Amino acid sequence: MKDIIELEIKRFVNNSEHNRLTATDKPYFIEPLIGYADALDPLFTDYKEIIGDFHLTPAEFFAAEFGVSSFAAGTVISWILPINREIIESNRLHSRYPSREWAHTRYFGEMFNNKLREHLQKFFSSKGFRAVAPSISKEWSRVHSERTGLASTWSERHAAYACGLGTFSLNDALITEKGIAHRCGSIIVEAKLAPTPRVYQGPYEYCLYCTSKKCGACIKRCPAGAITEKGHDKEKCFNYTRNEVYPVYNKEYGVGISGCGLCQTKVPCEQKIP
Repeated sequence: MKDIIELEIKRFVNNSEHNRLTATDKPYFIEPLIGYADALDPLFTDYKEIIGDFHLTPAEFFAAEFGVSSFAAGTVISWILPINREIIESNRLHSRYPSREWAHTRYFGEMFNNKLREHLQKFFSSKGFRAVAPSISKEWSRVHSERTGLASTWSERHAAYACGLGTFSLNDALITEKGIAHRCGSIIVEAKLAPTPRVYQGPYEYCLYCTSKKCGACIKRCPAGAITEKGHDKEKCFNYTRNEVYPVYNKEYGVGISGCGLCQTKVPCEQKIP
């Protein structure tokens, strides 16, 4: 079953016309990484303590979508969409605002990611399995938490961590074997699949600064001063992109969200585990 799933995800990523920069026809994303976690893994319940009680478990998403008593067992499938090297290189050259290619990847690339979510829901349904992609579910919403700041009812990065795909970094991103420059997504499926082992021992194992204080490159890359030795200030990051980047670059680049991503490029974890 895993072979069929992974083939379908990779086929969609490789062949979809929506995974293409309009200017060059180069893909936003290269071949994805895919991981699995038991939908009843206690870690998803732990996230209510780590992130906030507003963060829903896979069972809660399934209950909201299909009915309270409808979910007995299942799997969370997470994918990492590594960003094309040429796009990464374009963003390396910038020190205050994102490159056009990066902004298009943030906006149109995430539109493609949503199409992948929708496609997989239909794919599993055609195979006789109920499935819901949390980030396009009616239960997904943004939340402001006193403890964690800006958050949501489902974190794609935390899902990827649970699925064995990587660990967190000083700047709150996820370091995977393909690095930190990526988008991620997930789907909950009512099918029992073997989980991917979490080979790491802690949530920050792949971050050089968090484990040994030997890096801090992302601190220097942040034009907003939102990353310090203490971590990532989500409010300061959000306010910078909303108040300084978006008013100018959304219009210039022709996007609704231009992002920033400078802390994900020109850093040791950009395209690998450092």
